[in-house]
Amino acid sequence: QVQLVESGGGLVQPGGSLRLSCAVPGSIRRIAAMAWYRQAPGKERELVADITNGGSTHYVDSVKGRFTISRDTAKNTVYLQMNSLKPEDTAVYYCNTVATTFSSNNFCLYWGQGTQVTVSP
Repeated sequence: QVQLVESGGGLVQPGGSLRLSCAVPGSIRRIAAMAWYRQAPGKERELVADITNGGSTHYVDSVKGRFTISRDTAKNTVYLQMNSLKPEDTAVYYCNTVATTFSSNNFCLYWGQGTQVTVSP
C-alpha cells in the first residue's frame, strides 16, 4: 500500500508559522500533481493548495498570500509553508498525489495519514 508521510504539524500561536512536509515513498514513479488538503472538526475536507508537475500552483482564497506550496523533485517531497496563521487554520492537514508506481502505469490518487495543526493563544 502506497502512503505518503506528512510531518511538521504542531501547536502555534496566532500569527506564527509552520512548515509542513510530505514525503513520497520510493514506490512512486511518476507524479502528475501534489496537493495539501485540510479537515477541521465537523467540516468537510477542503483543498488548500496544489502544484502540478510543471510547477503551476493554486490556492484556496482563504490562504492566498499566507501559504506557499513548493516541491523538491530531487527529494520527492512537497512542502506547505504557512505564515500568519489564524485559529481558523486549525485542522488536520493531509497531502496527496496523483501518480503512477513502479508496479502500475495507471495514475492513482494516494494520501498521507495527516498531521494536526492547531493555532491557539
